[in-house]
Amino acid sequence: MSDAVISVERLCKRFGPTTAVDDVSFHVPAGSVVGLLGPNGAGKTTLINCLTTLLTPDGGTATVAGRDLRADPHGVRASLAVTGQFAAVDETLTGRENLVFFARLLGLSKPGAAARAQELLDRFGLTDSADRPVGQYSGGMRRKLDLAVGLAVPRPVLILDEPTTGLDPRSRETLWEAVRALAADGMAILLTTQYLDEADALADRIVVIDHGRVVAQGTPRELKQQTGGSVCEVVVADGTVRARAAELLTASMTVGVREDSLVVPVRGTDDLGRIIDVLKAGGIRADDVAVHPPTLNDVFFALTADRPDPAGPAAGSADTTGSTAGRPVPEARG
Repeated sequence: MSDAVISVERLCKRFGPTTAVDDVSFHVPAGSVVGLLGPNGAGKTTLINCLTTLLTPDGGTATVAGRDLRADPHGVRASLAVTGQFAAVDETLTGRENLVFFARLLGLSKPGAAARAQELLDRFGLTDSADRPVGQYSGGMRRKLDLAVGLAVPRPVLILDEPTTGLDPRSRETLWEAVRALAADGMAILLTTQYLDEADALADRIVVIDHGRVVAQGTPRELKQQTGGSVCEVVVADGTVRARAAELLTASMTVGVREDSLVVPVRGTDDLGRIIDVLKAGGIRADDVAVHPPTLNDVFFALTADRPDPAGPAAGSADTTGSTAGRPVPEARG
């Protein structure tokens, strides 16, 4: 896509015999939020580490703001801001001091850093707390400051790696508003999150990966339509019986596993009747059966069904390579 600010084409990353990222392709245009979803160990962190130049891909290509990961890693780092899972600001400094420090570190003059700090404090609603030590901030305020620090020098790309982990609902909504505003200003934003409602609320498009591979991508609406007109949730409390039920149903339909339930897309009474017939033929008695419209949770569980990885051990074992830092790389002066 010519308008893509982040362009990933058939990217691969291997760790010995394990392929953590396998032939992944997607694009993030300017002014949009793309959600990257997948279960733990799917390869999300490895992919983010490649895009932030912390890891070198073994195959495929990727560009960030027109800069190639391999040919111009310094240019890539100069083009993006990264906010990780945990706020990485200095709690002994004030909010203003944190912002000025990182702006100076990234090459702004003293007057330029002070002006940028004030601009970001105003933008993120932190002006009243600007001169208090960050150790006195609430969790939501720290996350907003962390996001502001990541933007100490303006960048065209923002990578958010589970930005609302541990926040209460009100703080999450406040951060969502800030992310929406950044996208409206033209930033290309790549979001990884474990909260499906967050992806539904923020993402223009969603990329679902499992075992290092893209298993689906599209708008939230399109993905819900892929799941089917409705979803049948079959509750089987006994784990052994549930595994047997999943095995039988998987022979003829898509099945996701969610806690004590099996999630099966259905498009009418015929599909529902087939589920009942399969369970009866297998001598399996469900504790409950319910049908409801699909949610993004249903999409996630249906697309990332509990199945063995044909490539061998869980690709996400490579995700222990570490999380990305919560700010731009200092050497990438803008």
